[in-house]
Amino acid sequence: MHARLTPRDTLLAVLVTIAWGANFAVIRLGVADMPPLLLASLRFVVVFALAAPFVPRRGIPWRRLIPIGLAMGVGQFGFLFVAIALGMPSGLAATVLQVQVVFTTLFAVAFLGERLTGRRIAGLVIAVAGIVLIGLDAGASATVVGFALTVAAAACWATSNVLTRRLGAVGGLSVVVWSAAVPPIPLFALSLMFEGPTEIATALTHPTWGAAFSLGYLALLATLFGYGVWNTLLGRYPASTVAPFSLLVPPVGLLTGWLAFDEVPDVPSLLGAGLVIAGIAVANIVVARRRPRSVSRTPAAEDPEPEEPVRVLS
Repeated sequence: MHARLTPRDTLLAVLVTIAWGANFAVIRLGVADMPPLLLASLRFVVVFALAAPFVPRRGIPWRRLIPIGLAMGVGQFGFLFVAIALGMPSGLAATVLQVQVVFTTLFAVAFLGERLTGRRIAGLVIAVAGIVLIGLDAGASATVVGFALTVAAAACWATSNVLTRRLGAVGGLSVVVWSAAVPPIPLFALSLMFEGPTEIATALTHPTWGAAFSLGYLALLATLFGYGVWNTLLGRYPASTVAPFSLLVPPVGLLTGWLAFDEVPDVPSLLGAGLVIAGIAVANIVVARRRPRSVSRTPAAEDPEPEEPVRVLS
C-alpha cells in the first residue's frame, strides 16, 4: 500500500466527501416533494437494481445481510429522512450524524471486545459535549424531534458498522449493494402506514424535478459513486490515510445547507458542531509513530507497525 495519495486520488477523495456532505441538502430537497420513507425506499430500489448485476455478493450470507440492511436502510436512513422532513437543518444533520463514531466505539467495546485508548476516550468526550450543546440548542436551530431522530439514525448506523465488521474481510461495496435489497419492502410498508396511500400515489404519479434529482443523486452519486471510489481508495492506501477526508463531510454539509436553504445555526449549535468535528478528529486520526533508527534490520523489525483501526464512513 502507498502511504500518500496521488494528486488524482486526493481529488477523488475530496469529491466523494463533497458528494456526501451535499447529500444532506439534497435529502431536504427530496423530502420537500416526496414522503421521506417513500424516498428512502426508492433510493435502495435504484441502488440495488443498477448495481447488483455488476457487483458480486462474494458469498455473504443473507442471515448477515438482512440485519445490516435493516439497521442501515430502515434505521439509519429512515430516521434521517424523517428527521430532515420534520425540520432538522440539513447542515446540522450532517454533523450530528457523525456521533455514530461514539456509538460505534461503545458498541464495539461491548460486543466485539475492542479496547479504548486514552486519546480515543478524550475524543469521544469532546464529541459528546458537542452533541449535548447542539441538543440543548435544538429548540432554536432545529426541532427537538428532528434532533432526537438524527441521533437515533446515528445509533442505527453504528449498529450496521458493528454488524459489518463481524463479516470480516469482505468487499465493502458488495455489502452496500446487496444489503440494499433489504430496506425497500419494510420502508414501503412504513410509508403506507404513516404517510398513506394517497401521498404515495401522488408522489409516484406526479413526480417533481426536485424529487427526481434527489433520488438520482442519492442513488448514483452519494451511494454508488461515493462508496465505489471510497472502497477503492481503502484498497490502495492505509485506512489512516483515507479516513481523515471524512472530516470534510460536516463542514460541507453546513456550507451547502447555508447556500441552498439559508440555514444559519445559532452560535451554540455552531460551537457544538465544532466540538463534534474536533472530537472525531482526536479520536480517529492516527498519529504516525517513528521507529528508532538504531533498530537492527531483522525481518521482524522490517514489518510495518500495525495501525490502530480508524472509523470511516459507512
